[in-house]
Amino acid sequence: MNVDYLIQRLIGRATCRLQQNAVLGSRARIRNIRGDSDKITVGQHSRILGELLTFAHGGEISLGEWCYVGEGSRIWSAASIIIGNRVLISHSANVFDNLTHPLGAAARHQQIRQIFSHGHPRDISLDENPVRICDDAWIGAGAMVLRGVTVGEGGVVAAGAVVTKDVPAFSVVAGNPAVLIKELPADARQS
Repeated sequence: MNVDYLIQRLIGRATCRLQQNAVLGSRARIRNIRGDSDKITVGQHSRILGELLTFAHGGEISLGEWCYVGEGSRIWSAASIIIGNRVLISHSANVFDNLTHPLGAAARHQQIRQIFSHGHPRDISLDENPVRICDDAWIGAGAMVLRGVTVGEGGVVAAGAVVTKDVPAFSVVAGNPAVLIKELPADARQS
């Protein structure tokens, strides 16, 4: 990517911290509503084609080295999402550490009115609960990893799965809600 184009694209707003050889694809979106570039970090050699977003009231996203976030994928943080090294997040996957909107109708309507008229509120609770995706995990296309979940080392989330509970290390989960379908053999565990 042309460095002058990237600099021009980023002038005047908080974005993220890119480590050496990390790449934002031409359609990647960094929506750092929190306004602190240190709250989204992308490790060396990682490639982001999807969207990374922090909310105005909080959020932090940390991606390790050699990670991939596919097109159409969204990682939205109001608390903390920590992604280890060599993690693959396929196309159109979603990772959320929050509800994104209040559950109550009146509070939800108030939040939407605030967003439409003044931007994201800085004082709101979205029932945040940190997410952790450990080294060598793979999140399949169209999967959803929801608040409070840890995907263990080498864990695989099948395409389209909705993950509401922790994924054990070196295992495969699938379905809605995701359930354990397979433990990976020892030869599949080497990095």
